[in-house]
Amino acid sequence: MSENKAICKDKEYVLKLNNICKDYYQGRSVIEVLKDVNLTVQAGEIIAIVGASGSGKSTLLHIAGLLDKADSGNISIAGVLDSKITSYKHAHAIRLQNIGFVYQYHHLLPDFTARENVLMPMLIQGCNIKEMTEKADHLLEELGLGKRLYNLPGELSGGEQQRVAIARAMINQPKIILADEPTGNLDPATAEEVFKMFLKMAKEHGSAIVMVTHNMELASRTEKQYKLDYSLQEL
Repeated sequence: MSENKAICKDKEYVLKLNNICKDYYQGRSVIEVLKDVNLTVQAGEIIAIVGASGSGKSTLLHIAGLLDKADSGNISIAGVLDSKITSYKHAHAIRLQNIGFVYQYHHLLPDFTARENVLMPMLIQGCNIKEMTEKADHLLEELGLGKRLYNLPGELSGGEQQRVAIARAMINQPKIILADEPTGNLDPATAEEVFKMFLKMAKEHGSAIVMVTHNMELASRTEKQYKLDYSLQEL
């Protein structure tokens, strides 16, 4: 049974992928990566996508996050169709407003404190620093890092670094978090800790989470599980 109790049938759909196809080319060879992938994700829902290495999981997240383009099919993010996104600048704005990213490696800026790393997306947008600093501190406190605000990434444990990355992904109150192997570099106990933080964020903030993982035990505890092998099948 899922640990995420935030889902109800009348929740809005925040992400829709319809018949997504993607090929890559090596010389004259065509490598089919994604074929007719369909997925709908509701607000507050946590889903897991599993599959062999090289099966297209990261490519799918990149397309869902407007970091790459599908060869065919369409995407809707928070009600905005990708066909209506007419420029890189527009796509960037959609990402900042609606999507948070968490990766296997935390990608924190080494010369900035935990607080500053969390604030970075808001600084890019030119938001009110005082207001956003209070919000960043609150998120870090929620994630058990209230005493780590001024620590650099190198002074944090692996689990703490990943929790800072989660706070950074949450700072703009995204409708969707796309997580690519977020526990892949962590020991089992720390992976469990990070996963529980995802559940907490989804429940309390209403963010949907699409998590790519090789951890079948964690995947089994999400609302839905899918296997990707060119196309997507619900398990």
